[in-house]
Amino acid sequence: MDLKLNPSWEKLLLNEFDKRYYKELISYVKNEYETQICYPKIELIYNAFNHCTFDDTRVVILGQDPYHGPNQANGLCFSVNDGIIHPPSLKNIFKELKTDLGKEVPESGNLEHWATQGVLLLNATLTVRAHEPGSHQNRGWESFTDAVIKTISATKSNVVFLLWGGYAKKKVKLIDLNKHHVLLSGHPSPLSANRGYWFGNKHFSAANEILIKTKQKTVKW
Repeated sequence: MDLKLNPSWEKLLLNEFDKRYYKELISYVKNEYETQICYPKIELIYNAFNHCTFDDTRVVILGQDPYHGPNQANGLCFSVNDGIIHPPSLKNIFKELKTDLGKEVPESGNLEHWATQGVLLLNATLTVRAHEPGSHQNRGWESFTDAVIKTISATKSNVVFLLWGGYAKKKVKLIDLNKHHVLLSGHPSPLSANRGYWFGNKHFSAANEILIKTKQKTVKW
């Protein structure tokens, strides 16, 4: 199974590739893709890294695992392929974006344009079996993506982490809060958003304010 990873990330994560958990993970994922319907497409598994180089990364948004419906997942958390109806969480992200920054809801739910501006859209688990949410959890992806977060924390400064929901908030322990900035909120899913834990967080404007203060380019959300 030949997974292409952007060279800027590959050199930083070389040690992970030699670890037992990673080899077992890739063997498991290879078998899953050969015997089951899985998402995203194999060539998109590392899409988050391939659209956002390590050097460019200045904002990190953490998701849990990919969408499990046909043609939805494109390797970027919360993002869907062009032409796909916006899932509920993404709808609420766009609603908050409109309230926060006055941005009209886009026709496409593809967030690739965020990624190419330095927003790492990272799911904790990078693959999933069709129609079975969470089916590839606890197989090793979390160890790999935790290593990614730790690497960012250790080797960069002034990265803005947007941690939405209980699962993402647990990752705060991996981040050096003396060097980085963390914004916490409820999850954009209807279950959380409709209870008042998402809307009004103004994370998009807050992230840009931090980027301005730290003399970095803002994101055109």
